Parts: sequence; C-alpha cells; structure tokens
Amino acid sequence: MAASRADIEALYRERYLGFRRALATVTGSYEIAHDVVQEAFSRALAERRCFRGEAPLGAWVWRIAVRIALDGRAPSLRRRLEETLDAGLAEPARDPDLSEALRALQPPPRLVFFLSYFAELSCEEIADVCGISEGTVASALAQARAEVTEALREEVAS
Repeated sequence: MAASRADIEALYRERYLGFRRALATVTGSYEIAHDVVQEAFSRALAERRCFRGEAPLGAWVWRIAVRIALDGRAPSLRRRLEETLDAGLAEPARDPDLSEALRALQPPPRLVFFLSYFAELSCEEIADVCGISEGTVASALAQARAEVTEALREEVAS
C-alpha cells in the first residue's frame, strides 16, 4: 500500500510545526530543523511507494526525519536520539519554568514527552518510531507528565 502524494502533502500541512519543534531539539536550531523537515517530506514523496502501511504514515515520515537529523550530526557528536534532545529549545522565552522542568527529565521519558507534545504523535506512532511497546510509551509518558507537573507545582509554590 503506497502512500499517496495527497496524504503526504496533507500530513506536511497539518504537522509541519510539530515536526520542526521536535527536530529542533535534535538538530540544535529551528533553521536546521526546517531543512530536515523539508528533506524528510521530499524523501517521503520520492519513496512513497515503499510505504507499506504497517505503521501510520506519520510514524514512517518520522523515521525518515530522525535518520536525516542524526545523519547530519558529526560522528563524534552522535548519540542515541533520546540523549540529543535539548529542552532549551522548547520555547523557554514563552515558559521558562516548563523548559526547566523538561531539562530535569531523564532522557527516555523526555523523548516520549517531546514526541507526544511537540511532535503530536500518538502512543502507537511513538512506539513505532522508537522501536518500543505502546505500554512502555504509556508508562514513560505518565512518568514524564508526573515529573513535569510536580516541577511546575514546586515552581508555583516557591
């Protein structure tokens, strides 16, 4: 089952900002993230016949985008995806307390949180992108939510 050009274009229109925000945490800048998103969707269009429909279209494009983002890093700087997320790019000017709470998260729950809230992926899509079970995604997301909520409560209380 190949992906249609229209489906890929619709995904781009609907989810561009989520892709760019989340990928900025991997690449280190919004400009580079923009380029990665452009390249990922360009490749998705070119390779749309390779899409088998085993996972949601968004997850398939995410795998392409993550590979591009990580391939662009110098080999000495490449680390596992969850270790590359820069919580400082989660718009700290708009909400410095949230940015600080995200920085405090351990890498695996931070990755799941970013993919859920900034990339707007479902638990199923996150599981597919990360190669983990949906149960693990749900558990990591619950842990991250609890930690972020607690950090924000402490900030409000102080």
